Amino acid sequence: MSKLKIAVQKSGRLNQDSLKILKDCGISIDNGKDQLKASASNFPLEIFYLRNGDIPQYLRDGVVDIAIIGENVLIEKGEDIIITERLGFSKCRVSLAIPKNDSYNGIGFFSNKKIATSYPNTLKKYLESKNISTQLHIINGSVEIAPNIGLADGIFDIVSSGSTLFKNNLKEVEVVLTSEAVLAVSPQISSEKQFILDKLKFRLQAVLKGRDSKYVLLNAPNNKLKEILELLPGMKSPTVLPLAEKGWSSVHSVIHKNQFWEIIDQLKQNGAEGILVCPIEKMVL
Repeated sequence: MSKLKIAVQKSGRLNQDSLKILKDCGISIDNGKDQLKASASNFPLEIFYLRNGDIPQYLRDGVVDIAIIGENVLIEKGEDIIITERLGFSKCRVSLAIPKNDSYNGIGFFSNKKIATSYPNTLKKYLESKNISTQLHIINGSVEIAPNIGLADGIFDIVSSGSTLFKNNLKEVEVVLTSEAVLAVSPQISSEKQFILDKLKFRLQAVLKGRDSKYVLLNAPNNKLKEILELLPGMKSPTVLPLAEKGWSSVHSVIHKNQFWEIIDQLKQNGAEGILVCPIEKMVL
């Protein structure tokens, strides 16, 4: 049977998060130190460890079938490549930043200025949409140092926590795009490989739904059960079981993690007690 070839970042945070989500999908990878290629022992998958910036071309040429890659890299180097799943991790912004002591009064600040970046295509397109003319310095590496050494008036780069900007006396002034890890597909993928990809996507979606949800168990007074159930839609409807104590029921449901605190507060206000909240490893609908 053919193996689905997947590219992941050779090193760094995206590498670790990519391997973790594959592990959460039940895929065991025989991964030795400093290997450039590894195979899964229990799924038809072969992993290639590649430089992030090289992955779009490998997808385009059909050297690999799929890749876990930052969306920002695809926007810069592979806009023709299809995203088949958004993975929700390694989130960041790609932003313009300037020295923190400079006054900023809008995008016009960058007119006829020098900007250092590793993302020239993305930046050119953005500046053209704003009718701003600048001079770009393309740097592969530590872009943040450019203003400090007089190479540029500002930078255009990835921002996660903002700590790197702070350390280099810079401030973020314009968010051009937001990015996260995505699953991208080669335009040359075969029907046989597509079948394996569909199986992988099924597992990924179960893991992602689990990460986005919480399992809630609580005790509810029966005279408030209607109000409490209206707060807990669940996957179809909450599970309600009678407790040994008369007049009380046990309620089990699933809530989205982003609604968690708001719903918990409302449950308490409606008389819910003994509220337990558990993580969900996987969720298959």
